[in-house]
Amino acid sequence: MLDFKILIPLILIVYFVALFIVARVTSKNANSASFYAGNKQSPWYLVAFGMIGTSLSGVTFVSVPGSVGANGWSYYQLVIGFFLGYFAVAYILLPLYYRYNLTSIYTYLSHRLGFSAYQWGAGYFILSRTLGATVRLYLVINVMQTFVFEEIGIPFWLTTLVIMLMIIAYTLKGGVKTIVWTDTLQTTFMLLALVVCIFAIQSALHLDWSSIWNNMKDQGMTKLWETDVNKKSYFLKHILGGAFITIAMTGLDQEMMQKNISVKTLKDAQKNMVTFSFVLLLVNALFMFLGGLLYLYANKNGWQYAPDDVFPSIVQTHLSKGIFLIFIIGLISALFPSVDGAITALTSSFCIDILGFERSDSKSEAEKTRLRKIIHLSFAALFIILVFIFKAVNSKTIVDLIFLIAGYTYGPLLGLFAFGIFTKRILKKNIVPVVCLVSPLLCYLLDLFSPELFGQHYKIGNEMLIINGAITFALLYLFSTKTELANEISQVEILNK
Repeated sequence: MLDFKILIPLILIVYFVALFIVARVTSKNANSASFYAGNKQSPWYLVAFGMIGTSLSGVTFVSVPGSVGANGWSYYQLVIGFFLGYFAVAYILLPLYYRYNLTSIYTYLSHRLGFSAYQWGAGYFILSRTLGATVRLYLVINVMQTFVFEEIGIPFWLTTLVIMLMIIAYTLKGGVKTIVWTDTLQTTFMLLALVVCIFAIQSALHLDWSSIWNNMKDQGMTKLWETDVNKKSYFLKHILGGAFITIAMTGLDQEMMQKNISVKTLKDAQKNMVTFSFVLLLVNALFMFLGGLLYLYANKNGWQYAPDDVFPSIVQTHLSKGIFLIFIIGLISALFPSVDGAITALTSSFCIDILGFERSDSKSEAEKTRLRKIIHLSFAALFIILVFIFKAVNSKTIVDLIFLIAGYTYGPLLGLFAFGIFTKRILKKNIVPVVCLVSPLLCYLLDLFSPELFGQHYKIGNEMLIINGAITFALLYLFSTKTELANEISQVEILNK
């Protein structure tokens, strides 16, 4: 029988070869239109299914089950908020993007608020997605390193480098056209691993499903609603925060929207988003249920693990090697979609929004392709550097860190889009950079002094994103004029010239 330590790297290679074959097939005759928007021919049902893997990533696969032991189902309050937010994305933002026929969603800010708002919006996306994607990448690589590669003598830096090279190999040419298909394949493997692990642990417990649920209730692992307003997990903070996290991290995120606007029609894109929102409710419930199973099994045997270690530790140490192999496949499948789509979207945003590929025809298609590949490789190198930094200094839990980053970086984006959509006012010149810097700074000070302002026990949670967006909106409103007045000022300027 093949040595187990050789089998896992072999599975990784076979998995990559499968992705590479899909990439080769789907990237035939690839051009800029297919890289950035999939030629507007992506099947909506494939986009919906593939987005599950992108949205869940390694964070959900490892950290969410691990949170059940201490917090019960309180994370699911956030999921309910996500669910509500997807409808806002489907029926407010998607019609906007299709009306303007956008490739980069931040081009809307240029149409409505001017070039400065456009570049700051794109800049915040690039910052936020780079940090968020590398945190997710770090989490999964770190788990794989701890439980797999360390045992066979492969160092962390080499694991990171090899995985990034694999991702580059199948995303460099095809872009979104390839990502839609590879994400579908990877979501299938991830969900398969989830279901197999649930049944494996249920079998190891020797309990029927009803008994399992009753035991979870008895141990406080099914508690859903948090009613203490001072806690970060207070239900209104989670539901409202979750809705706005979805609006910002999906609806205002080039990675997520790049796949949605690659669908041919608005109606199909909306079907994709609504279908995806219902499926995500079910899948997250399965991950929460898995967390309860893991803790029942651990408590029954007197084992104690850190939250992010409970899933991989139990599967590796106490279940069969076959189940552990399936877990590894699921983990890999959770890793790749959270990075391949991010690096493709970052490349697209930088090329279109920063370098202005759609604003100028001065470069040939061949030159644009060459520059796009350089940018793609540069982001890959940046990802590697940031993973090493997180390895060295990160001390927060991964889920908290991701939402902390989102609160500070997506807040200005939320405020800019809300101002553009819900008002007809015109911004004063050069005010956008000031507002986009001041708003996160005010939020940081608010968080720092929250005990003095709101009481010693009050903790700001996921409402930080809403507060940040609201401050941005208020400052933009303060430094803007009515449309009629703005038109009069413009006409006077023209006459003076």
